[in-house]
Amino acid sequence: MKENELVVKGRQEFMGREIPVVLGGFGEGKKCVSDKTIAEIHGMREPDVRRRITDNIKRFKESIDFIDIKQRILLTDTLGVHETHTLELLQNLGYAKQSITQAEHIYILSERGYAKLIKIMDTDLAWDIHDRLMDEYFQLREERKSLENLSPQLQFLINVELEQKRQAEKLEEVDRKVDSIKEVIALRPNAWRKDTGVIINKIAYSLGGAEHIRAVREESYKILEERMHVALGIRLTNKKKTYAMNGVCKSKIDKLNQLDVIADDPKLIEGYIAIIKEMAVKYGVSLEERR
Repeated sequence: MKENELVVKGRQEFMGREIPVVLGGFGEGKKCVSDKTIAEIHGMREPDVRRRITDNIKRFKESIDFIDIKQRILLTDTLGVHETHTLELLQNLGYAKQSITQAEHIYILSERGYAKLIKIMDTDLAWDIHDRLMDEYFQLREERKSLENLSPQLQFLINVELEQKRQAEKLEEVDRKVDSIKEVIALRPNAWRKDTGVIINKIAYSLGGAEHIRAVREESYKILEERMHVALGIRLTNKKKTYAMNGVCKSKIDKLNQLDVIADDPKLIEGYIAIIKEMAVKYGVSLEERR
C-alpha cells in the first residue's frame, strides 16, 4: 500500500449501521471518512454535505483536510488515464455509478477535516455524533497501535475487554432507541398539532437545520395524501371558499393551512399522527425535550 493510497479495510458497526473503514489518503494507516458516510450517519443528503464543504472550501486545506476524488478522476481522464482503482474504491464505499458520474465533487475527509465540518454544522446532534465517531472510529487506531507492543496474551485479554465494552455500548444504544420509540408512541392525541410540530422541527435539525422544516412537513403531507387517498390542497381551497362565503375575515382565511384541513377529519388526525410517529422513528429523533 502506497503512503497516500486510499483503501477500504472492511466495515465497522456504528450507530446501528455498517460503515466502511477507509485508510490512507492523508498518511499511511490514517483513517478518513467519505461524504457519503458522513451523510448517512448524520441523516443528511450527500449533496447537502458536499455543499457545506464546497461553500466553506477556503477553511479546508487540500490533501490535509480533504481530497476531492471526483476531481482526481476528471484529471486522470483529461490526461488520458483511466483511473480504475479510484472508481472501484468509490463503489466499495457504496457510491452508485450514476451518482459518481453526476456529482461535481466527492469528498474524502481526514479526522481534522471532519472536525472542521462539524464546526460548520454546529448543532447539538452533529457534535454528539462527532464525539462518538471520534471515540469509536478515528481513535480506535490508537488503541490497536498501542496493543502491538504488548504480549499476545495481554492483547487477547484487552481485545476481549474492548469487545465487551463495545457490546455494552450497542445495548445502551438499543435501549435509547427503544426509549425514543416509547416516547413517540406516547404522542398525545389531544395535543397533536403541537407535538407533531415539535417532531418535525427535530427531524429538520437532525438533517442540518431549520431550512429543512418545510421539506419535512411537505413529506409528511405527501405520505398522508398517498396513504389516505386525499387531496389536502383541494380541501384547503374549499375550506377557504366556505369561510369566505360565511363572511370570515380575509386575515383569518389567509392563515388556514393543511393542518386545519387535517383537524376537520378525525381519521386524518389519526393517520397523520401515525405518519409522524413513523417519521420520528425513521429519523431517530426523540421526544424527551418535548415539554
